[in-house]
Amino acid sequence: MSDAGMPTQGSGEPDYDHLLRANLERVFNERDAVRRLAAIDEIFVDDPVMYEPSKVVNGREAISEIAGALLEQFGPTFRFTPNAPAVGHHGFGVLRWRAGPDEHTVAVTGSDAAEFVDGRIARLWVLLDPPAG
Repeated sequence: MSDAGMPTQGSGEPDYDHLLRANLERVFNERDAVRRLAAIDEIFVDDPVMYEPSKVVNGREAISEIAGALLEQFGPTFRFTPNAPAVGHHGFGVLRWRAGPDEHTVAVTGSDAAEFVDGRIARLWVLLDPPAG
């Protein structure tokens, strides 16, 4: 664990896979607002920034609100699922994911790219893949 209490790899680098998967599961798949905000408090720095394709989101509360609104918009079975382990080095990591209403239907694919500071996500870019076909 790092000084901030977050997992690190043997090299002292953050555990990119653990942290980006935790963001997907405990933030963007979490329907309970209290648990989601507790996860954000653990995973993100005090004043994070999230870059979505259409806007910039500032702060933990705002990130929680965006995640909750997405889940509400797409229904009770909508989930984000990692495609493969995250990769990263020198404070920057990327996790490819897919999302949909069930494990057989993919509505959207993309990547989360994050800058880490002291073992936590400081800036998160949500990159959506273009629609297939």
